[in-house]
Amino acid sequence: MIRDIFAGGAKLAALALAAGLSLTAGQGVAQSGNPFAPVVYVNDRAITNFEVSQRMTLLGLFRTPGDIRQVALDQLIDDRLRLDAAESVGIILPQEAINAGIAEFAERANMEPEQFIEALEGAGVAQETMRDFVKAGLGWRELVRGLYGQRAQITEAEVDRALAENGIGGAEVELAEIRLSAGTSQQRARAQRLALDLSQTIRGREQFAAAAERYSDAGSASNGGRTGRIVNVDTLSPELREEVLSMSVGGVSEPIDEGSTIAVYQLLGLRETEGKTPADRTIEYAEYLIPGGRSEAALKEAAKVAGKVDRCDDFYGINRKNAPERLMIHTKPVNEVPGDVAQELAKMDEGEVSTSLTRGGNLLMVMLCSRTPAVEDAANRTFVRRQLFSQRLAVYGNGYLAELKAGAIIRYP
Repeated sequence: MIRDIFAGGAKLAALALAAGLSLTAGQGVAQSGNPFAPVVYVNDRAITNFEVSQRMTLLGLFRTPGDIRQVALDQLIDDRLRLDAAESVGIILPQEAINAGIAEFAERANMEPEQFIEALEGAGVAQETMRDFVKAGLGWRELVRGLYGQRAQITEAEVDRALAENGIGGAEVELAEIRLSAGTSQQRARAQRLALDLSQTIRGREQFAAAAERYSDAGSASNGGRTGRIVNVDTLSPELREEVLSMSVGGVSEPIDEGSTIAVYQLLGLRETEGKTPADRTIEYAEYLIPGGRSEAALKEAAKVAGKVDRCDDFYGINRKNAPERLMIHTKPVNEVPGDVAQELAKMDEGEVSTSLTRGGNLLMVMLCSRTPAVEDAANRTFVRRQLFSQRLAVYGNGYLAELKAGAIIRYP
């Protein structure tokens, strides 16, 4: 998967582009003289000032930390070694493969490939720069798979051991939230811009609480964004879980697209737990719509309904005289539950109700019906095997790249 090549950078670039950020080519680059003059030679092949400038601009979109010029230079040297190694064994990627890689990258920015390329060019990144970036990653993946694929095979015992440790578990977190409605294209554009600004500028609990009270559309806004619940990290959506596990207490997440909302989270607390919690495979939940959004009348009706329902089937009686589409009961794999609903369900026990969300002009009541833990079936074993295989290939690939670098002639003019 190309997402393995780009790791977290794709998500950051997608958010930056979707929010309409603009950077100029080579922004922050102290560059003089000929832009096509060589900066470094890798096995007698030059890397130019222009290439470094372009990579720096791309890394700027990724909001890469550290000395951005040095990171750009290191990456370009690695990419040159990767490309040379792939070409030396006759790996030539068809244009269709490179286009598919760019298309997947664009999809995560909610853009068509042509729109994505135009957005990059508007930010100062040439189309050829992006294509070279994709080409280096895809060619290297094919090379490493060919060299080490047989040696990286996973045994049944290794799958068994991974399944025995199923679920991330091991940690519980308390989060504060800012949720911005994104039900229409106008709301989404505003929410993306505002969420990105908040994620970059908020410092500390007081600022987050003030921003939540001012901007958040969630029911927790009046409490400064605090949800008041401790949740296991394994119940969070994959994207939020990745963010939380990389944050320190007090840190603020990148904007997270949850379908009808764009959310920003702050980590208030984290503690390790003794046992592992099995990951959920499917989750059943009810959604009940009450007209009026977060109006006083809608909230009063929601409180009345909540007092009459103990389980999801009770909603059928509540809705018997209303339009059928006001009530929906879903059974879905966890990773297919909309992000905002998934975050609410993560806080809930079976039979609990949330009235924190809205859908259009309606208040959305959510009840957790049941969770089905992951079981050891053929599909699950296949997923685990592929995950372990990819991890092992990455180790082999990193070792091979280190060998190539040690044997290369890298000189600076």
